[in-house]
Amino acid sequence: MSWFSKNYEKAILGGSAAVALGLAYLGWSTFGGVDEAFRSTLKGPGANHKTAVPDADSIPKALQSLKIDRTWTQAMDGTRPVNLFTGIPLFMKSSEPEKPIDLLTDLPVHPPIPNTWWLENRLEMVFADSPNRDPDADGFNNREEFDAKTDPNNSKSIPELIAKLMYVKADSMVWVVRPGFETEGRFAFSYEDSKLQTNKLAAGEMIGPNELFFAKEPMAQRFKLLGSEVRKEMNKATKIETDVTIVRIEDQRPNKKGTIYEIPSPLTEAKKAQHAKVDWTGVFSLEALGLNGKEFKVEENTTFALPPNAPKKDYLLKKINQESVTIEYTDSKGTLKTVAIKKGGLPRPTE
Repeated sequence: MSWFSKNYEKAILGGSAAVALGLAYLGWSTFGGVDEAFRSTLKGPGANHKTAVPDADSIPKALQSLKIDRTWTQAMDGTRPVNLFTGIPLFMKSSEPEKPIDLLTDLPVHPPIPNTWWLENRLEMVFADSPNRDPDADGFNNREEFDAKTDPNNSKSIPELIAKLMYVKADSMVWVVRPGFETEGRFAFSYEDSKLQTNKLAAGEMIGPNELFFAKEPMAQRFKLLGSEVRKEMNKATKIETDVTIVRIEDQRPNKKGTIYEIPSPLTEAKKAQHAKVDWTGVFSLEALGLNGKEFKVEENTTFALPPNAPKKDYLLKKINQESVTIEYTDSKGTLKTVAIKKGGLPRPTE
């Protein structure tokens, strides 16, 4: 009997082992080829170029967050507002240093402003000068905002601006119109002022009733001759009554329209000062809204706006002199009010 016949099972097992080893080698040798043939990722240039938008899943979350109501609301503990200092005594009574002040039940820390006003407006009240502070930088401090019932945290919510109008100084110009001798009811005129400006009619030119004069600046067409009349007046030097021709002229300047001056003709040099007039201009600054120290001018009996570049001119400079001005205006409630402002100061009510 041959060896194969006697060892048949051994030969079959050996052959099977050899086939298994051959298959294992074939699988190992082609492993790299599988990755190359069935590649799921890119290699080489451009392999890092991703087609998806980075963090695209964050976009819906961001859009959703924009819809969240982030309005601050005061947390309450029953009827008491909660703050970060709950349980911490911020103020003590000077008469009883060991006893803390209850901000809701005790007297105001900064009278007359109630403690709740500071809490409701989320303002620091821990400083000695808290009433004088201006958190919204509009030129009005906390005390002024409290008095006016405006929002101390909103620069567009402000008290009446007239409260911050400072009268800096007055500019004045003294002037005189001098009529000459009469010729058949017509007169020659000349003008001079404290700024050394002059006007004079042309030689031989005479002005009659209801005619305007002068033709050129600085007082072009400012005056109108209304007429003249002869009056009896006592001469103080001679104690004798004499006839005097009185010329009546009307001011045509917009802020003085209708003002009538009566001047003797001719007006001598000695009497010139008695008939001098004054044009007043006020110099102001608005000490609020960041305009502090920026001066602007207003003529007497002229309307103006606050701030100066505002479209509505709600204020009237009624009277002015070197020491003070008087201004009329209608407040937010429609009430006509008058304030007086002393030179270098802010307004004080007169009625």
